[in-house]
Amino acid sequence: QVQVVESGGGLVQAGGSLRLSCTASGLTVDDYAMSWYRQAPGKEREGVSCITPSGKTYYADSVKGRFTASRDGAKNTMYLQMNSLKPEDTAMYYCAAGRFCGATDVGMDYWGKGTLVTISS
Repeated sequence: QVQVVESGGGLVQAGGSLRLSCTASGLTVDDYAMSWYRQAPGKEREGVSCITPSGKTYYADSVKGRFTASRDGAKNTMYLQMNSLKPEDTAMYYCAAGRFCGATDVGMDYWGKGTLVTISS
């Protein structure tokens, strides 16, 4: 049974940092496209980052230069280091694993339940 479980969310002041983790079971993170998505209240879910099996990483324009996605095969975990956080980064953050990265989430097959990130101004 495949599971991806997020952790690391919380309440942080603007300008601060957080690191999210996504721990997988039933799949190997190095073999899958691994993504972070987020959904703010009243808004549609949007892609934040995606790491391909070959290691290439894509970011949404809104987080480029501030967020860094990475993965640790030994721990079978993906991370999202978030720096210079802004109130508009407030959202539920979801981890997803799938076949390929893309402009939509059609390539994602497995989803976590999310971890809440709240940025205060």
